Amino acid sequence: MGDNLNETDITFFTNENGNSLLSRFKATLKDTQLFDVLVGYFRSSGFYQLYESLEPVEKVRILVGLSVDRDAYDILQYHEQMSMIDFESHKRTKKQFQENLRTEIETSDENDNKLELGIRKFIEFLKTESPQGGKKLEIRAYPSKNIHAKVYIGRYYPTDRDYGFVITGSSNFSESGFVANREFNVQLKDKRDVEFAENQFNKLWEESVDISEDFIDTITKRTWLNDEITPYELYLKLIYEYLEEDINLEDQFDPFLPDGFMKLKYQSQAAIQAKKILETYNGVFLSDVVGLGKTFITALLLQQVMGKTLVVCPPVLKEYWRDSLFDFGIRSFEVESLGKLEQIIRKGIDRYDYIVVDEAHRFRNENTQSYANLLDICRGKKVILV
Repeated sequence: MGDNLNETDITFFTNENGNSLLSRFKATLKDTQLFDVLVGYFRSSGFYQLYESLEPVEKVRILVGLSVDRDAYDILQYHEQMSMIDFESHKRTKKQFQENLRTEIETSDENDNKLELGIRKFIEFLKTESPQGGKKLEIRAYPSKNIHAKVYIGRYYPTDRDYGFVITGSSNFSESGFVANREFNVQLKDKRDVEFAENQFNKLWEESVDISEDFIDTITKRTWLNDEITPYELYLKLIYEYLEEDINLEDQFDPFLPDGFMKLKYQSQAAIQAKKILETYNGVFLSDVVGLGKTFITALLLQQVMGKTLVVCPPVLKEYWRDSLFDFGIRSFEVESLGKLEQIIRKGIDRYDYIVVDEAHRFRNENTQSYANLLDICRGKKVILV
């Protein structure tokens, strides 16, 4: 019997089989006059999903609980600061909300177009007059107690036969809570339940801090969604988008370093970028000013690849290359002199996967025998020119 139960007819729903919180909202908000939201946090992705359903609603109130709970406040990414916040201070509440919002916008994984549309509709609602008085949308933060509730309260029009509804459970105001995550929510329709939820919400609302203007101010002045982006800021955005993959890869790069070796960011970045170029074109130039560690960058690059390496360098640098690569944990390599290219070829080169050529500028003349020998050695290999 349970297998034949129509999930749309039951009180509980879990975002499965198309019976999501978003689908419930779409079905109920079209007849809703007043809509109240009490959540630990809300995300712009949630508003993008919901704004069309909120168009006919006359009044929307969103109350965000400023909680130190880690799960409820993972949007902040500033957990270590939370214990220092004075939650009784309205000024600090507003400031913290602004920082939370800015962080969310700048680090959001949402599609930029969806994010921007959702935010702009949110601001539009914040500025639109409501037949109920005030603005169509108002948002406040509750500063003095930990709130980790997820409650959605709807009041139908007085002419409707039903009074309203309360939805509560595990879903926060986000796309994940509305659709993507496996959640557990319940919808209550009894008038006494709705009135009780309304009364509790109204008490909290009266004690909360109005942050509607702070929302607008933060979006329009402190994020990329503002309408006054300078050419320099646009340039920075372009550079970030172009290098975003490399920037994120650096967080995953954890090289082995010799004892006492200083980890320098520019060397790690160079090694990451060099690997990307090497994989794409089967060759890469490592060029820099004398003394900035091209040998070390090469070692960091070789840590990221699999296979045997041949290093070709001036005779006086053979020991230096051996010691450097060994210190960086490289084991599958051989070092040979630039003057022994013919001997290298006679011994066989099939066992090498990577060729490192130090002082590669010595081979700039293609009309020499040494150039031809080096070309034979490098053919079919991945080549690193230093």
